[in-house]
Amino acid sequence: MRKIAIIGSGGSGKSTLARALGERLQIDVYHLDALFWKPNWEGVPKEEQRDVQLNIVSKDEWICDGNYGGTMEIRLDAADTVIFLDLPRALCTYRVFKRAVQYRNRTRPDMGEGCKERVSLTFLKWVWNYPKEKRPEILRRLNRLPEEKKVYHLTSKKAIARFLTNIGSEERV
Repeated sequence: MRKIAIIGSGGSGKSTLARALGERLQIDVYHLDALFWKPNWEGVPKEEQRDVQLNIVSKDEWICDGNYGGTMEIRLDAADTVIFLDLPRALCTYRVFKRAVQYRNRTRPDMGEGCKERVSLTFLKWVWNYPKEKRPEILRRLNRLPEEKKVYHLTSKKAIARFLTNIGSEERV
C-alpha cells in the first residue's frame, strides 16, 4: 500500500482519511481540491489537472484524495490501492454543512489557498444526488480494475475506523 487513491462524495471524509493514512504510513498526501482551485474558486484547466496528477502518480509513494471524474483514470490506473468512501448521503450532507460552519470565512487545510469555505446549492445537489448519479459509474470503474489492485469499499464510519485500525507499518513493505 504505497500508491493510494481515495474517492467518494463530498463530505464522505476523503481528506480526513487521507491525512490519517499519511500520518500512519508516512506517505505524502495530495488533496486534489487544494491543487485544482486557485484563489476565489477559480478552477484549474483540465490539461493542468492532468499534468499535476501525472506528476504525482509518477512518484514512488502517494496518497491522493478527490474525485475529478474526468481525470480519475490517471489515479486509478497508477494506484495499488483504491479506497471508495460510500457513506449515506444524509451523513455527507450533514458533514458539508458542519464544515461550512467550522471553516466559515476561512480556507480549509485541504482546499486551495484563498478559497474560503462556502456551500452552494449546486454542490449540495451534487452531494445529495451522488449515490444515484455518480456511484454506479464509480462501482463500474472499480469492478474493471485488475484484481491485483486492492480495492476497499467502505460504507460506514465504523468500517472506516476498522480499516484505519488494521493499517499498520507492515503495509509499507
